[in-house]
Amino acid sequence: MRLPRASPRAQFSCLASNNPRLSGFRPLDCLDHVDVDKFRERCMLPEFPIVLPRGHFDAFPARQRWFRSSPSQLNTEYLQQHGADAFVPLELTQSLSEPSGQPGPPRSEEVGFRKFHAPLGLFLEWMRAAETQSPTTRLYLAQCQLLDLPQTLRDDFPAPPLVSQAGRGDIYDTNLWIGHPPTYTPLHRDPNPNLFVQLAGQKVVRLIAPDQGQAVFASVRRELGRSSDHGAAAFRGEEMMQGQERALLEAAVWGTSSGGCEGYEAHLEAGDGLFIPKGWWHSIKGVGQRVTASVNWWFR
Repeated sequence: MRLPRASPRAQFSCLASNNPRLSGFRPLDCLDHVDVDKFRERCMLPEFPIVLPRGHFDAFPARQRWFRSSPSQLNTEYLQQHGADAFVPLELTQSLSEPSGQPGPPRSEEVGFRKFHAPLGLFLEWMRAAETQSPTTRLYLAQCQLLDLPQTLRDDFPAPPLVSQAGRGDIYDTNLWIGHPPTYTPLHRDPNPNLFVQLAGQKVVRLIAPDQGQAVFASVRRELGRSSDHGAAAFRGEEMMQGQERALLEAAVWGTSSGGCEGYEAHLEAGDGLFIPKGWWHSIKGVGQRVTASVNWWFR
């Protein structure tokens, strides 16, 4: 598959991987400014991913209220006051050794993964501890629906104009992601366009066009002797987050030898946004030393 070249400005303004020529992932283009009509014509209708202007979401309410910027920390007092009793989805991951927190092949052997619901206060307590420790058991607030939270906290997430105006104005879902790096989301695709906004910390996103992404996913599933139909790409299935399937998916996208896999890569910092079109495969890693947090809107 031939990929359009990123513009010279994109190569200057968008951070690349350590060696994109070897990895097959090149920097994704960045918009100069946000105009809903031009965004619809250039990105949404042709279904092509784009990075929004850097820092476009710096003034987003949740970014200002949920985090302290220097250093990047979760404002646990604010969240404790307004939502400690809310039941939220958490992922618990245990590993024998701590990975580097940088993009690349996995360096730790996963020994356990479990999803459960618990009060937000429990997660806040773990996050406070993670600021001063390096726990081997990790908690991740993953795919937390906005409806799981009290109204006061929901009000911190007004839908951006691109979500409410670029399409039909229908919001399929809004989800939050908060954790202490390293965090990981396996290769998958979404059934709706996705506006992904980084609220704190850093994440690296690798994107693969629909046909090639399906081929990568199907190759991994065949190696495991499993089906690769649409249902098999269910988002964050537990089999994708542990064991051999996790290792193979991670190696296919993030390994130094990805078997000719090609795509785009975006490095996102706090205040940055990324548009992921319907059907584009993507995998995401939280990196760095401080809390990483994101919100995404699936819309149409």
